[in-house]
Amino acid sequence: MKKKVLAMLLSATMAVAALAGCGSTGGDANGGASTTTTTTDGGSTATSTENTGAGKRVAVAMPTQSSERWINDGANMKAQLEAKGYTVDLQYAEDDVQAQVSQIENMIAAGANCLVIAAIDSGALVNVEDQAKAAGIPIIAYDRLLMDTDAVSYYATFDNKGVGTAIGQYIKDNATKDGNKGLDAVKAAGLKMNIEFLMGSPDDNNALMLYNGLMEVLKPYLDDGTLVCKSGRTSFEDTCILRWSQETAQQNMENYLTGFYSDEKIDIVASAFDGFAYGAKAALEGAGYKVGEDWPLITGQDAELMATKNIIAGSQTMSIYKDTRLLAEKCVTMVEAVVNGAEPEINDREQYNNGKIVVPSYLCTPVAVDKDNYKSIIVDGGYYTEEQLAN
Repeated sequence: MKKKVLAMLLSATMAVAALAGCGSTGGDANGGASTTTTTTDGGSTATSTENTGAGKRVAVAMPTQSSERWINDGANMKAQLEAKGYTVDLQYAEDDVQAQVSQIENMIAAGANCLVIAAIDSGALVNVEDQAKAAGIPIIAYDRLLMDTDAVSYYATFDNKGVGTAIGQYIKDNATKDGNKGLDAVKAAGLKMNIEFLMGSPDDNNALMLYNGLMEVLKPYLDDGTLVCKSGRTSFEDTCILRWSQETAQQNMENYLTGFYSDEKIDIVASAFDGFAYGAKAALEGAGYKVGEDWPLITGQDAELMATKNIIAGSQTMSIYKDTRLLAEKCVTMVEAVVNGAEPEINDREQYNNGKIVVPSYLCTPVAVDKDNYKSIIVDGGYYTEEQLAN
């Protein structure tokens, strides 16, 4: 039965999984239902399957609807779980830590059979996670690791250090100065490039992992002077932005441009999130920069619809594509496993130590997209349509 299930899953998701780099097709770990997948606008996935979750309740706590990716994550998760017969309680806390705590307390009181949590600040959830454990409710961490707790069963995410490595590698290979493409060519020509960093939230473990991956690639060029950060802000502590705030990113970039770039141009904005790229774009436009003339290389993460449009228009250089359909699918297999006393497919048992335990995880591989490959990866993969990108 398991082989038959896997074959059907593979045929349904092979094209998208190959593009997104997520090695799993979400095989049902407890030998349950077969699945077929169809895509709707905005990357949402509807799934048709047997009712393996009838009579069971899954509570999904998401951080915010201010970012497109979390809206898609929640929609994908809800659609796939409901298609399997589960009752789904999906709630967003709008980046209010105490609101998320209260939501999870209510989910526990309502008798959830499983909790899926994408934390705003995991440090604030330790007590409520203990309550869930005492009530016998398993917890799955979704894309953000739950820290300092032994109540979490599994973790579904993308390779967060790999996201940083991919951003750094893109900068290394594509940064261009006076016709010299790539940092090695820039260095060989005796040139330098100015760079500033906009990194993720200090209360999100993913943000530090991304930073570490990025710096593994770029630090040698900072050390030898090929890359110059005129603000001097290169540490994670100096570049992190609380709650991934687009407004703070714009303010930081405005301050950098005013304080350090009045007499020369910035060449690279190493941004950890599409929202930061939007903020940088606004700051650069305010400072008089023009696309096609003196516009810097700007990175991002999540390949949001607006970011993809900006990549096409040239105001953002690249983003990291993370197919939320596949991540939601992997999390659904984890839900089915813990609810039914089975174990899902895991591909990492070493990397994610949350301070209490090493959390068994499944990592999907991030993919860098730019104007040269967005069609083959994002459009052909069915994540966005040409019509969506044209509007």
